[in-house]
Amino acid sequence: MSDPTKAPADVSAPPADAQSTASGLAWKTLSPGSGDRPSASASVTVHYSGWTTDGQLFDSSRKRGQPATFPLNRVIKGWTEGLQLMQLGESARFWIPAELAYGTNPGGGRPGGMLCFDVELLSMVEPPAPPQVPEDVAGVPSDAAVTSSGLASRVLHAGPAGKKPGPGSSVTVHYSGWTTDGRLFDSSVTRGQTISFPLSGVIKGWTEGLQLMVVGEKRRFWIPAELAYGHKPGGGRPGGMLVFDVELFSFK
Repeated sequence: MSDPTKAPADVSAPPADAQSTASGLAWKTLSPGSGDRPSASASVTVHYSGWTTDGQLFDSSRKRGQPATFPLNRVIKGWTEGLQLMQLGESARFWIPAELAYGTNPGGGRPGGMLCFDVELLSMVEPPAPPQVPEDVAGVPSDAAVTSSGLASRVLHAGPAGKKPGPGSSVTVHYSGWTTDGRLFDSSVTRGQTISFPLSGVIKGWTEGLQLMVVGEKRRFWIPAELAYGHKPGGGRPGGMLVFDVELFSFK
């Protein structure tokens, strides 16, 4: 069996039988796969080896004996684009130009210039579909309950009668958050994992709102700016009124 960490004969440049995309990514299939191809937001598990164009091996899951798993939207552009061309079980060789990799002189020990990778796609997991934008996202509906602070909410799914979290509780929830124009800005649902946090460490609207809920309940909140991040918070945080769907799984 050939050494999967040994530089291929065509490591220095794409051969004539390689295909190219509009971005400049070049690739060819080494062994075919079948079935679906991952989306840009999928998490994939791969075996790979990577070389500079002079044949220097700079990274290899094969050498470590352990495949790598990562979300495609958090790697170099050439990987994000290239893996979407592959089917499960496929092995492919990529020639990734500097602008789709780490640049020409990246520093920090990262390789510069064009890079060559052999990649085998072992498995993939697509994220859950994003939740639908609420029909009442633009404003507080008439059937919502409003507290003295201005926090509005409506029960979407009632939970069984029971205790409610206190201001010092830690909670575990699923949530999705939108601006009033319907833009989804954050969601534990799309990440496929609940989140836990102390109620004392979040925005005021969450601290107040979660104390209204029982375990098993799902509720929609309209949180005014003064109970969220303000009107112009900066730092990439959303401003103005925010709308959250929250499901309470547990608290302690």
